[in-house]
Amino acid sequence: MSLPASVEGNERLRLFCALRLPPETAQGLAVWQRQAFAGVPDIRPLPPEHLHVTLAFLGHRPLEELDAILDALREVAARAKLPLLSVRGYRETRSVGMLTFDDADGRAAALATDLHERLAALGVYEPERRKWLPHVTVLRFRKRPGLRPVLPDLEPFMPSDAAAFLSRLRPSGAQYEVLESMAVGGR
Repeated sequence: MSLPASVEGNERLRLFCALRLPPETAQGLAVWQRQAFAGVPDIRPLPPEHLHVTLAFLGHRPLEELDAILDALREVAARAKLPLLSVRGYRETRSVGMLTFDDADGRAAALATDLHERLAALGVYEPERRKWLPHVTVLRFRKRPGLRPVLPDLEPFMPSDAAAFLSRLRPSGAQYEVLESMAVGGR
């Protein structure tokens, strides 16, 4: 893996691990976003290339931890059974709107739990106290709009792969860059 040219040897990287969406699922969500949120003020829909199912947000980590994090993600992805996700609902937190998903046979949750345990053992992640929820953040806002959109008519989908992302904060919003992606379940 080669790091982006702008990453220095002693830099702290803002990292997260996620399941990437198949292109047709991401495009379907982009069409739904345009329809469901057209004319809604003060929201920022995420572009299709930023839509993903977060497995673990690691925050700022030293560059020297990256290889071990990638190794853990590779091992978990190789051992996992390919998840099947289907839209369950929409919910808002104080700053994001998200679609939540049903996880057939709990495969995505098992993958996430395995990853959380491996990352915690490395000392690079502290698992959240609440149960992991498969979701895709679809919009961001400063003030909760209290939306109740019609849910997208998406077919159940299998993630295209798992990936480690570098997140760079910009005035226009975070920019994500895939550092490495890997097949899930030997797919």
